[in-house]
Amino acid sequence: MTKTESFFLDVFEIVRLIPKGRVTSYGAIAKYLGTGKSARMVGWAMNASHGQNPKVPAHRVVNSKGLLTGKFHFSDPNQMQELLEKEGIVVKDDQIKDYKTHFWDPAIELEIE
Repeated sequence: MTKTESFFLDVFEIVRLIPKGRVTSYGAIAKYLGTGKSARMVGWAMNASHGQNPKVPAHRVVNSKGLLTGKFHFSDPNQMQELLEKEGIVVKDDQIKDYKTHFWDPAIELEIE
C-alpha cells in the first residue's frame, strides 16, 4: 500500500466517525492526522471516497469557513447540501449556517483519555 492510499484510509476512518448533524473541515482532519498542511490531500481523499464500503459521509467535510467546496464532486452538485439538510443542518448560499455550532473537531472529539 502506498503512503497516499494509507493516508486516504486514515481520512475515511475519521470521516466515518463524524456524527449525523455535525461537520468538520479538511484542515481539522489533516491536523488531527499530524499533517496540518495537507488539507488539500484530505480533499482528494474525499473525492476518492465515493463508492467506498463502508460508506464515507463525505458531505460532512467542508472548508474552514463552512463552505460546501466539495459539492461538485458529488454525482449531483445539490446532493451535498441535500444530505446535510436531511441531518438538520441549514445551508444558505453554499455555506453552513451556525457553522461553529455544528463543527466537530476530531482533535477534541477523538481525544484519548
